[in-house]
Amino acid sequence: MKMADQKPVKWLVLILTNCLFFSIAFSAKTQFAHKTYIVQMDKSAKPESFTNHLDWYSSKVNSIVFKPENEEDGGHDQERVIYAYQNAFHGVAARLSEEEAERLQEQDGVLAIFPDTKYQLHTTRSPLFLGLEPHDTTTNVWSQRVTDHDVIVGVLDTGVWPESQSFNDTGMSPVPAHWKGACETGRGFSKHNCNKKIVGARIFYQGYEAATGKINEQTEFKSPRDQDGHGTHTAATVAGSPVRGANLLGYAHGTARGMAPGARIAAYKVCWVGGCFSSDILSAVDKAVADGVNVLSISLGGGVSTYYRDSLSIAAFGAMEMGVFVSCSAGNGGPDPVSLTNVSPWITTVGASTMDRDFPSTVKLGNGRTVTGVSLYKGTMMLSTNKQYPVVYMGNNSTSPDPSSLCLEGTLDRRVVAGKIVICDRGISPRVQKGQVVKDAGGVGMILANTAANGEELVADCHLVPAVAVGETEAKAIKHYALTSPRATATLAFLGTRTGVRPSPVVAAFSSRGPNFVSLEILKPDVVAPGVNILAAWTGALGPSSLPTDHRRVKFNILSGTSMSCPHVSGIAALLKARHPEWSPAAIKSALMTTAYVHDNTHKPLQDASAAEASTPYDHGSGHINPRKALDPGLVYDIEAQDYLEFLCTQRLTPMQLKVFTKYSNRSCKHSLASPGDLNYPAISVVFPERTNVSLLTLHRTVTNVGPPVSNYHAIVSPFKGAYVKVEPRTLKFTRANQKLSYKITFTTKSRQATPEFGGLVWKDGVHRVRSPIVIVWLPPL
Repeated sequence: MKMADQKPVKWLVLILTNCLFFSIAFSAKTQFAHKTYIVQMDKSAKPESFTNHLDWYSSKVNSIVFKPENEEDGGHDQERVIYAYQNAFHGVAARLSEEEAERLQEQDGVLAIFPDTKYQLHTTRSPLFLGLEPHDTTTNVWSQRVTDHDVIVGVLDTGVWPESQSFNDTGMSPVPAHWKGACETGRGFSKHNCNKKIVGARIFYQGYEAATGKINEQTEFKSPRDQDGHGTHTAATVAGSPVRGANLLGYAHGTARGMAPGARIAAYKVCWVGGCFSSDILSAVDKAVADGVNVLSISLGGGVSTYYRDSLSIAAFGAMEMGVFVSCSAGNGGPDPVSLTNVSPWITTVGASTMDRDFPSTVKLGNGRTVTGVSLYKGTMMLSTNKQYPVVYMGNNSTSPDPSSLCLEGTLDRRVVAGKIVICDRGISPRVQKGQVVKDAGGVGMILANTAANGEELVADCHLVPAVAVGETEAKAIKHYALTSPRATATLAFLGTRTGVRPSPVVAAFSSRGPNFVSLEILKPDVVAPGVNILAAWTGALGPSSLPTDHRRVKFNILSGTSMSCPHVSGIAALLKARHPEWSPAAIKSALMTTAYVHDNTHKPLQDASAAEASTPYDHGSGHINPRKALDPGLVYDIEAQDYLEFLCTQRLTPMQLKVFTKYSNRSCKHSLASPGDLNYPAISVVFPERTNVSLLTLHRTVTNVGPPVSNYHAIVSPFKGAYVKVEPRTLKFTRANQKLSYKITFTTKSRQATPEFGGLVWKDGVHRVRSPIVIVWLPPL
């Protein structure tokens, strides 16, 4: 009995001992596992004993590296350091354990350490819609000037497909002398793939490989060649050469051209099959600044963090100091509020809107009702418009989707859906993949149903099965019909391309929204630009649906996302830089913001596609870009690097946290801003604190005259329910070009409002309208 009792005890001790051993082993493995960290160094702290900064950085890393007894010395830190940064950012990316990173953080000269972060991509009529292609050629914004060819736009993305006609360099002048970039080669990409249009191409993969393992060079181009398509599309949107007869399977037929067709492109491939990593992105920004780019277009984003913890924000600050305009996508997290990425004030944050073009298609139901939707379907499977096909919906009710209604892989029963049109709710899986699932299960067509998350916004896709996307309201009616009618039927028809759509533009439902909770005083996004159903060049390595089962090959594709709106702004910024080479990045941004419009082509306020109501500055920022007006804005709100630092000095950062921005510039806080709202930003966001005894706030602004030397501007401010607004002086009288005049705007609370109030301030001289959106926020009392 006693022996029998002891056996389980022995086994228990053995099990616990093993568990403890594995726990310790796992803990040790975790503790010493190497991850990539970005290490920012104080360049000015380099000891004289080191001849260069890289040796010093490597020495610092080497000094804290944990070396097991059986490991040979020598060459160890060389494996650890994967990048050195020395232009927009100073330091290294290194593979370290958590313990090593903590030890390195304590070393002198180390400003900050960031874990490598994974970023995601924010996936030809737009020039005409933007007013860049007037019928009167004497006023054409694109009337070629030699200076147009001197602007170089760096595109951080998935690479480029150089054979596209959009990158034809016929008629372009020699590459500008200030360009110091390179044309890196690799599988499928040689020196001759660069030309006078694609002036540079580089790849950045060290951080990606450190996190995911070696790139499989048999299945992926370890070169600037783009097999995803996203990078080719964004690069062509920025600065693609004109291509007549561009279309996607007959849709959107016309001339495709970039926003700045005379500008050059430098492709920096930072995104791979498994994503984009901040260490690679940082290295690309650093290298691009050294190469001589004038504009950076970055259609990707990660999460939101405070300025000093955001490596892209810090690198963009360094680029801005060097005179480089940085444009980033706002993200596709809409219509949820507070979904923005890339919110730093020195970055131009771009939301997405529609154009006046769509691709109508219809669903004709068996009950005689016809519903209008959109589609880019063009294939061998066609449904007869004279015949009705059975319709099936696998969900349980018409109002809310459930797992069986999403048409995910493996969820459709061939016995139920074969020969039928299947209704699939949007969500979880890509829209085009749902059509492939339907096709694989024997379905003959798909009705893609918007849910509450998408509202009435319609995004067209190049499906592999006859498919029509419909808005939420109509989707509910179709699903109700399918669930309640035992013999529900329908057919689908595709009507091609339609222009002159009203109302437009409309803020896209997917476009990420404010407010900017990092700093409520900085209104974001800055602007919106075309980002829905955009036609541009495409890779030759992938079909238009991006599905591996899609064997079609096209030269142009139609995509949607803030990834598409960002390069529109990058291209317009290149145009402005060409015409006004003396303008700072802030001046270019100001011109884009103060000339943006907030009414659609029916003269009503811009609408929000997700809510069927007017959008607000938290959705559209300053409004929709207006390139022709931006070329001559009249006044600009200029901001220098020191001003941005003064803004950071109001953000309660420690001296060490501030130092990540001052780096080697030896800038320091002069405390010239009374509050963050005093940054000379073109948008005005006033925040009344929780203390109800604060009822008066005054903000200050300075404008620079870039219009006629002698100009008189008069202020007009919209009324608010919750506050009196006073502008002093109400008139600005300029007597010379580039003269700066200041004004103050005072807000006095008359009735604290539970929700933000929106309005605007306009300075008018009879020719120019310099508009700033105004947001007033009353924080709830404590």
